[in-house]
Amino acid sequence: MKTKENEITCDMCGKTGARILHVSKSYGQGADLLVIENVPVISCPHCGESYLTAQTLREIENIKRNRANFATERPVPVAVFV
Repeated sequence: MKTKENEITCDMCGKTGARILHVSKSYGQGADLLVIENVPVISCPHCGESYLTAQTLREIENIKRNRANFATERPVPVAVFV
């Protein structure tokens, strides 16, 4: 990802115009479920790809390893797609 005055170049197609979206990502399931909110994802309107930077992936792994220091317990309703 290259940036130039608020323009992000997509690492996949090389075109400018990619955006940073902040999303929630879930890891694991059941009692081991961890939801990480506000994860920055690069999204390209030209090629349709969405990806995480290496720095973001390292931080996600750090949060997962140290979830007791980062996570707070919250009740979450869960629905199953039928």
